[in-house]
Amino acid sequence: MKVIEHLYKAKNPLISFEIIPPKRGGNVRQLLHVLDDIVKYNPPFIDITSHAAEVMYEETSDGGMQMKVKRKRPGTLGLCALIQNKYNIDAVPHVLCSGFTREETEDFLIELHYLGIDNVLAVRGDDSAFKKPLKFGRSMNEYAVDLVKQINSLNKGKYIEDGLLDAEPMDVCVGVGGYPEKHFEAPNLATDIKNTKEKVDAGASYIVTQMFYSNKFYFNYVDQCKKEGISAPIIPGLKVITSKAQIKSIPKNFFIDIPQELAEEVEAAKPEHVMEVGVEWTKKQVEELLNKNVPAVHFYVMQNSQPIKLLMNKLKL
Repeated sequence: MKVIEHLYKAKNPLISFEIIPPKRGGNVRQLLHVLDDIVKYNPPFIDITSHAAEVMYEETSDGGMQMKVKRKRPGTLGLCALIQNKYNIDAVPHVLCSGFTREETEDFLIELHYLGIDNVLAVRGDDSAFKKPLKFGRSMNEYAVDLVKQINSLNKGKYIEDGLLDAEPMDVCVGVGGYPEKHFEAPNLATDIKNTKEKVDAGASYIVTQMFYSNKFYFNYVDQCKKEGISAPIIPGLKVITSKAQIKSIPKNFFIDIPQELAEEVEAAKPEHVMEVGVEWTKKQVEELLNKNVPAVHFYVMQNSQPIKLLMNKLKL
């Protein structure tokens, strides 16, 4: 089933999760334990992050430099197949602009289509990721809206190669990212929301937000989106803080604000008690969001299900 169908048919707010593949050469067993933990909460869909290739330089024996290109976290497609076939849960792979040509994107979407996976989250990706040289007419999607347009074209049976006989239309449900505290490149929130509306107008069915630690940002974002004419469901994304280091790393990497009260509680806690502080804070966020009848709550689990188990136990979900 498509994500948008899950949202429209649900009688109560849904709970969904997002995981990340292991690093190249890593052990998938830990991630399987995470999946076994989170499927107990009956998520209708699970997101799987995708990662572009990155360029690395290594010194050669003669003192020169050699460029190597590799993807640190392959495995998105395999995890999607595992989630849908083993757990019977809809998989939502992330599809990136950065690091992939439009041809590679089309091939990936065709493979998903063959696997019966008809949900994707279209995101721009890390702009620092390696961008392959474009040759022989190849091109890349620069922004997420361009990627949404490409997917929407495939939904109409329009492929990059013109003149395909009996080209089969796809039927992909597209989600996009939203930024309650604005995207770091946007000059202001109003401009960022206009960009989000362009993605919805291009064919996106729903929005999942960047993590936030004060619900006022989410509620204001939803209000401003409605004023801009965005009617697509907006799913709040949350992540439990589990270490003191995250008080600095999360704002730095995701360009969001950590409330002073939360930061002070984390700093005052013993390291082994930080997760308890984070769980309690997220519990209050979730309760308020659910009381406001949000369509769903999306948790950034990545590869650690322990805080989610503690949180769900407190929420009695």
